[in-house]
Amino acid sequence: MPTTKVAITLDEETLKKLDRLVGEEKFPNRSRAIQEAVEEKLSRMDRTRLMRESAKLDPDYEQKLAEEGLTEDFEAWPEY
Repeated sequence: MPTTKVAITLDEETLKKLDRLVGEEKFPNRSRAIQEAVEEKLSRMDRTRLMRESAKLDPDYEQKLAEEGLTEDFEAWPEY
């Protein structure tokens, strides 16, 4: 995937922690550490949004919808 260079500003304490992780070889460089942190945060936000949207669903309605027509089709299913 193509990448684009961006400039960011970090407070000194955060930069020290970041450099410590790079020094401990947890990440190959600052850029990779920041890239992984941003990707992880975006992924977590997506999961949170999915959970919020899922919470809006009515479980009884979803169950009925899932079972709709199941009994009629059940007899037509082949035996294994």
